[in-house]
Amino acid sequence: MQLEIKQTGPLEVNTYILKDEESKEAVIIDVGGSFEEIKSNLDKEGYNIKFILNTHGHFDHVLGEIEIQEKYPNIPIYMNKNDISHFSRLKEEMSYFGIPFKGKDPLTLETFIDENSELYIGKHKIQIFHTPGHSKGSLCYYVDGKLFSGDALFFRSIGRTDFYDGDYDTLITSIKTKLLPLPDETTVYPGHGPKTTIKYEKTYNTYLQ
Repeated sequence: MQLEIKQTGPLEVNTYILKDEESKEAVIIDVGGSFEEIKSNLDKEGYNIKFILNTHGHFDHVLGEIEIQEKYPNIPIYMNKNDISHFSRLKEEMSYFGIPFKGKDPLTLETFIDENSELYIGKHKIQIFHTPGHSKGSLCYYVDGKLFSGDALFFRSIGRTDFYDGDYDTLITSIKTKLLPLPDETTVYPGHGPKTTIKYEKTYNTYLQ
């Protein structure tokens, strides 16, 4: 499986593009923006976008998906139902960062996923971890030895918990019980910043000691 990383949106979210060469399926995680460019490149390479995954509902991770719903309504967009409240707060959250909302209506979703959902890209199962703390509905995705941790776990850091519905103790518990038990060699791809590994974070992340 191939992985491409593109920084998108006003806060330069890491948008992850998973491509399965055998099935020619693509899955995109957290579209902060630049969707037309991403889709155009995938079209040229002969990939079909199977679905969009959200790690959580904060505006910087979903802003580009408003365009998807407007222009490509047949592309499924998935997230956890516990984060749906962030859509009604999207303009407020953007204003907090001094970013004007220039789109039309915010996202509306009817299909949600949780740890029991069965998702695949080609023959590769995407394991889902519910990791509340940064937000109530935060999800992490594990596939092919790669963990896409959203804003839960970063290189030598963790996600902020001072936003609406964040909680520090809950986040620490989520990371220690759901993520750190993964194999040490697991590569962690966070929502912002550089990649890391589970072993490195166990050793050097002072929040987790």
